Amino acid sequence: MFAQMRSALGITKATDILDHIYALPEPAQSEAHEKVRAIEREAMTKQQPQEGLVELMRYLDERGVRKGICTRNFDAPVAHLLTTFLPTTSFAPIITRAFRPPKPSPAGILHIASTWNLPAATSLIMVGDSLDDMLAGHRAGAATVLLLNDVNVDLEGHECTDFVIRELGELVGILEDGFVGRN
Repeated sequence: MFAQMRSALGITKATDILDHIYALPEPAQSEAHEKVRAIEREAMTKQQPQEGLVELMRYLDERGVRKGICTRNFDAPVAHLLTTFLPTTSFAPIITRAFRPPKPSPAGILHIASTWNLPAATSLIMVGDSLDDMLAGHRAGAATVLLLNDVNVDLEGHECTDFVIRELGELVGILEDGFVGRN
């Protein structure tokens, strides 16, 4: 949806969407937020879980593994995904774009580590599909797992990407065998 959001805001791919919005004066900032939320609400109606998501969450739930979310989305799409596809899985905390600063800052991931009373994020695994995800995880000290797709193939060899998967269910075997990142 990023291309659609940038088009609605009249910005180029090189411009960060949230940085652009937060730099706007009011009422333009509120109007820009609403344009992006409208695109996200529309996408929600077509939302499907990533391949392997349910399997991975079942595996983690059975082992009592804590899960948090750090996203640049607003809360409604996140709530829709969780209630529709993962109604019995718990995530806490859930960091949305209301949390500042957003990814690629490591602040959200460090907040999750702090909430879980971890001295550092080094025992966390950040799974994502964007450069912002890989940067945030790496900067926080977490291991990073790139969910590879047609749009992000350039991140496969990125210095902030520790491991690459093509679907979320692959993490089950990786975790069973013992996760070892590149860094």
